[in-house]
Formats: sequence, C-alpha cells, structure tokens
Amino acid sequence: MSTKESERAARRKAAADGHGTETIRLEISRYRPEQDTEPVFESFDVPMSEDWAILDGLNYVKDQLDGTLSFRWSCRMGVCGSCGMNVNGKPRLTCGTFLSEFGRGPVRIEPLKGFPVIRDLVVEIDDFLAKLSHVRPWLIREGEELPLTAEYAQTPEQLEAYKQYSMCINCLLCYSACPVYVLNPDFLGPAAIALAQRYNLDSRDQGDRLDLLNSDEGVWGCTFVGECTSVCPKHVDPAEAIQRYKVTAAMRSVLPWSRR
Repeated sequence: MSTKESERAARRKAAADGHGTETIRLEISRYRPEQDTEPVFESFDVPMSEDWAILDGLNYVKDQLDGTLSFRWSCRMGVCGSCGMNVNGKPRLTCGTFLSEFGRGPVRIEPLKGFPVIRDLVVEIDDFLAKLSHVRPWLIREGEELPLTAEYAQTPEQLEAYKQYSMCINCLLCYSACPVYVLNPDFLGPAAIALAQRYNLDSRDQGDRLDLLNSDEGVWGCTFVGECTSVCPKHVDPAEAIQRYKVTAAMRSVLPWSRR
C-alpha cells in the first residue's frame, strides 16, 4: 500500500470511529481525465446510519475523506433530478436511496450509463438538452410569440389529461435504463418524448410535433422494454407516453386531417 493510500485508510478509520463502529463500504467509480485512461473503483467506508441516503454518504466522503470526489446534487429532496447515478447497477436518485436498503453492503456507485463521463460521477448531458429542445417542450400558440402573456382557463379534466407527464424532473434515469438509447444515441429518448406528449395533450397547445416524433429516431425507435417507466422516480410512465403517440401517429396516417 502506498503512503497516500495508507493516509486515506487512516482517515477513513478515524472518521468512522468518531461515528461509532458500524460502517458500510461505498465502491465509487473514479475517473480523473488528467491521470486515468478509464474509470477505476475506489472504496470508502462511511458511517452506517438508518436515515442516511447514498447522497449523504457521498457528501461524507467528499467532506471527510477525499475532497477531490466529483458528483452532482442540489436539492436533496427528489425535485431537481441532478443526483441520478447507477446504484448497484440500477439508475436511482441518490438523495432518495437509503444506505439501509443494502444491508452490510458494499454499495457500488457509478455514473449514469449511456452518457460520456466528464469526471468521476459527473456525466455530459448536452445531448439530452439538445433532444429536449428539439421536441419543443413549451406551449405553442398560432399567431402568438413568446413569451406568452395571455391566460387560458382549463377544466380539471383537461389538466388531468397531461398532468402525469408534466411531473418529469429531467433526472435522466430513464435514458440510462433504456437499451435503445444506449445502443442508438440518435433515439430521442423517453423523457423528451414524454414531455412532447405532455404538450400534445395540453388543451392550450396548438403545435404539431408529428414530424419530430413520427420517425425511427422518435417513437418508432422504442421497442417497449419498459425499463424507463420502472426506474422513473416520479411515476411519469414514459413508456405509456411513447405507445400512446404511436397510436396517434398511426391514426393520422389513416386520417391525416386529424391534428392529434
């Protein structure tokens, strides 16, 4: 063991001793482009606490053991979507995934699959942002320019038609779980299509996104594995959104005068 590794081991032990004897091991993917040619795993022992989420463990590592660890987080409340990572092989929000779920561990933490890794657990999301913009996830009104200032009343039933799809927090877990996106980066992906459908179903929207969604890179690229829905922390059900728009696209091929 090198001197540096010995020092880290000593710090881990001392920090753990200060919080009791029970600890859990985090196996964290590390990638530092200035020194690593590919990701490697590094283990850290953190205090085992019933009310600690994995994000708390990562912050403990960064604050107490290795300040060079890089990862994204913001709200710690399952709202911002920025702390998504692969936890023991499954895309999860680390702020809502508790250490107690994993018994004595270890817990393996990796960056989201399908995205280029910038550093450690931080991935590049420009591709997703471009796809999101491509489907125009905003209200489109004929003859009106942005920003829209007029108000348009809706009934509770009209709100309910799209409310489920509006809960997306852009956490990218569905992209990491989607086998189509991992194999074909040109696929628009679950979240972008679900958000497009959110506006398609909005009674106030007058846009037409058929040309954007009715393609092999759009809804027809989906093979309906359904993993996007199973990992969604907000129960958006992007798989359902995609299948519903397949029906819409098929109907419009038969009845082309039907806008939606």
